[in-house]
Amino acid sequence: MGQDPPLPAEAVALLTGHTGTPTAIQLLSDRRGSRVWKVQGPGGAVAVKANNPDADNDHDKAAEMAQEDDHLLRLTAAGALSLDYRVGAGTWEGGRWLAVNWIDGAPLWQAFAPARSPEGDRAAVRSWLTGIARKWTQHLARMHAAGWAHADVQPTNTLVTNDGRAAVIDYALACGPNDRRSVPYRGALTHTTAPEIATAILSTPADTHVQARPAADVWSLGASLFWCWTGHRPVPYDETTDRPEKLAAIAKGATTALRDVRPWPFPAFEDTVTACLAPAPSDRPAAKELTIAW
Repeated sequence: MGQDPPLPAEAVALLTGHTGTPTAIQLLSDRRGSRVWKVQGPGGAVAVKANNPDADNDHDKAAEMAQEDDHLLRLTAAGALSLDYRVGAGTWEGGRWLAVNWIDGAPLWQAFAPARSPEGDRAAVRSWLTGIARKWTQHLARMHAAGWAHADVQPTNTLVTNDGRAAVIDYALACGPNDRRSVPYRGALTHTTAPEIATAILSTPADTHVQARPAADVWSLGASLFWCWTGHRPVPYDETTDRPEKLAAIAKGATTALRDVRPWPFPAFEDTVTACLAPAPSDRPAAKELTIAW
């Protein structure tokens, strides 16, 4: 039995001053060249990310971690992100690390499980769904007003807290004004990639940066809500299909009719989600409009 990789010592030193000496360190993820730990101390919990120096894509992941820290600093300065989200960041002997305050919530897919069954057809669930969507769009609206797109809006990057609040995480791929990025944006999770992003990826070389716009976030929002409420992705394709073919299907702009896969009828919610999935970016509602539409 191997041991979990240790938390970077430089991160431990900073966190000791922030939350006190760690009382528990839990490795949550170790894949695709990066690692994530939950670090609990007397003063609270923190999430720490670091690149895996033994991974084949180590250089890219270290650069991505530095890029995310730059994004957090700039978004905070622009008033689009809470002052208490970022805890600290820096270098360690293996590359880069980043720490943010822990958000205690469930990923969207898990949180929406009760709504995917016929038993979800209740007034309380309707109010809960629209409340989550409203909080989510309020956060995106602040980013968009500052000239940013999150660019990775998807179910695993949105946590639902016990009080029904949607908290957005992971800003490594965000696209902002006057970007000084070292890692070009080439889309994120395929299933929630907007048609215009899919088209740009397919029509440009692999090292070309694709600038995501706020309208792409809105499509991804609609796709995430569609997927997690119905259990079906909005664009159907075989799971074994390779990524370029999936992107080509998305680029066509056609989606499954929500009424054909919904677990129960909710006309107002369905209409708003469908509007988010309009093929043309100019036909989608802005996040600011959505904050009063749910």
